[in-house]
Amino acid sequence: MSRPRRRGRDVHGVFLLDKHQGASSNDVLQKVKRLFNANKAGHTGALDPLATGMLPVCLGEATKFSQYLLDSDKRYRVIARLGERTDTSDADGNIVETRPVTFSQPELDAALESFRGDTMQVPTMFSALKYQGRKLYEYAREGVTVPREARPITVFELQFIRHEGDELELEIHVSKGTYIRTIIDDLGEKLGCGAHVIMLRRLQVARYPIARMMTLEQLQAVAAEATAAETPDYSALDALLLPMDSPAEDFPVVNLPVTVAASFKQGMPVQAADTPAAGLVRVTEGEAQKIIGMAEIAADGRVAPRRLVVEFPG
Repeated sequence: MSRPRRRGRDVHGVFLLDKHQGASSNDVLQKVKRLFNANKAGHTGALDPLATGMLPVCLGEATKFSQYLLDSDKRYRVIARLGERTDTSDADGNIVETRPVTFSQPELDAALESFRGDTMQVPTMFSALKYQGRKLYEYAREGVTVPREARPITVFELQFIRHEGDELELEIHVSKGTYIRTIIDDLGEKLGCGAHVIMLRRLQVARYPIARMMTLEQLQAVAAEATAAETPDYSALDALLLPMDSPAEDFPVVNLPVTVAASFKQGMPVQAADTPAAGLVRVTEGEAQKIIGMAEIAADGRVAPRRLVVEFPG
């Protein structure tokens, strides 16, 4: 029996999308996939429809490295509406409580300070975390609240930008798994007035360069030019991609000789020189140092494959 024909190109890399407001992360992911004519794509942590900003889209074999961006820290600019609390902690929800805004600047400073550093956060019910096999937001839409355990988070930086009337603007640099909506809701309670998010922009994921972000409209313009000829030329599109292993750029690299790499690519642990004592590593091959996968350093010092890159002809 013949194998089913692949749809799209074998294109591999990370595209930094500047997501627009109102779109779901999956919707824009599918649009990016079609514009690149890629056979496989995935994102690295959804943004709410309300949110804008950096959404790394992994194409092809880059999807095998996407999990490492889920664990990365992120930076946001957020504007909160003070005096109103909503059931989703953002402007897409229904207002459930209104209170006067009466706090002083010293009280605001003290409240903001309480969020800096290592803290515990109870995830919002309007999240994709699962409870007994179902996502929390599915329960929330049914009006059901389920138990949620507080999780450790780190707020590396929390900058006060402005407070004008009923608006408060902040810039926040946080660890993985941090819900900005929950920080704003908790802050509103500390201030005694309630608050919810009315604007959220993700400025950065890990160390990806902000200058490499492009909007969907900008990408569509490049794609239209690339496919205008009878024979499409995708070179301009592919030049927009960051390396497929860039999500794992903070891990050390182990380079294997071609002969040793052949065994590694067959799924076998191998011996290598100059390996770290333990932990995950990126594995490259030969003088060209071509990425071939991720590995873990075993107790006996061997390089044990964890994720292998599929090699495509041509």
